[in-house]
Amino acid sequence: MRIPRSSGVQLHLTSLPGGRLGPEAYSFVDWLQAAGQSWWQTLPLGPPDEYRSPYKSASAFAAWNGFLAEPDAEVTPEEEAAFRERHGFWVADWEAYAGAGAVADQVRFDREWSALRAYAQERGVQLIGDVPIYVAPDGADHRAHPELFREGVVSGAPPDAYSEKGQLWANPVYDWPAVRRRRYRWWTERFGRTFDLFDLARIDHFRGFVSYWAVPEDAPDASHGTWARGPGKAVFDAAARDLGYEAGGLPLIAEDLGVITPAVERLRDGLELPGMVVLQFAFDPNDPDGPHWPKNHHEHQVLYTGTHDNDTLRGWWDSIPQSHRINAQAAIETAGADEDEPWWSLVHLAQSSPAALCMVQVQDLLGLGSESRMNVPGESGSSWRFQLEPGQLTDEHAERLRVMTREAGR
Repeated sequence: MRIPRSSGVQLHLTSLPGGRLGPEAYSFVDWLQAAGQSWWQTLPLGPPDEYRSPYKSASAFAAWNGFLAEPDAEVTPEEEAAFRERHGFWVADWEAYAGAGAVADQVRFDREWSALRAYAQERGVQLIGDVPIYVAPDGADHRAHPELFREGVVSGAPPDAYSEKGQLWANPVYDWPAVRRRRYRWWTERFGRTFDLFDLARIDHFRGFVSYWAVPEDAPDASHGTWARGPGKAVFDAAARDLGYEAGGLPLIAEDLGVITPAVERLRDGLELPGMVVLQFAFDPNDPDGPHWPKNHHEHQVLYTGTHDNDTLRGWWDSIPQSHRINAQAAIETAGADEDEPWWSLVHLAQSSPAALCMVQVQDLLGLGSESRMNVPGESGSSWRFQLEPGQLTDEHAERLRVMTREAGR
């Protein structure tokens, strides 16, 4: 998929003032339009887990009723019946898991979301979603389709420079031969639901479709895992075929971060998916040829100032070694991106990148520190809690971003 040169802002619905669909969501769309932005990216919309994480949702299909602006709005029997017919693959499983009223809540969400999406499209703003590769243990999907998952192993990431024991995520992992025997229908239905809600979506942990880290379920940490083979291109080909997309036309961004091998790059490029680069991963003097350096960016990429797992730009800038800061400042000066504040200089640098799409975290436009980051991987107490105050995003912020965006040809 080819994305036109454009830019947008990442802000999860829970980070809106009030954390719901309603007037504040529409006000944010108005702000994006005033700021010259073409995209609004959220995190996954499913019910969050006990730690508020949307990446271990109880459903890969259902939206969280906590987003509803009008949770008591009437739902007619005809509306519910029509929803059941359109979403027959998954809605009964969700109802069995979540109980009475679950389907009506999905009708309410689709009603509110569709209205917001239409409002955004009228103002030139498209929506980007996020598709976690895994499902929650003992969630609705795991219970309804146990035949699609391996027994005895769970998900994780191998040891690396940041963690000598790796990361133990503990999600169920797919039994890909079993998924293949069912013609990848579960994944096709999941992509279909995603594309019903969003114009574009980031597919999380893309490298897991080539090979994934499988950890024995009784292991104390992820260092005991081993690599296992993923499905490769077949799962995407099945979705494109059954959903009516041409080759290379799936509206996805490949989250190709982490241990990226030539096989992962071949899969990404063979599917014609844009990959990701993250500005905060640049400027290491020991890795001058790394893909995240602005000098190494290219058009078929999506550049993020930081993802939901990163620090804010201000927090990052205050914590990096002087050698990194010198390199970052040199890149800023080369791009003519100097601003009064270092975080705005970095936003300006990101806007000037050759990458087709530039995504900025809203915290970085406000110059917020580490206390406002969305998530600290491995820590649960303070994560997923960031929320804007009413009026915190101002017309001045919008104008400053609009000027940068226009000058960058986005």
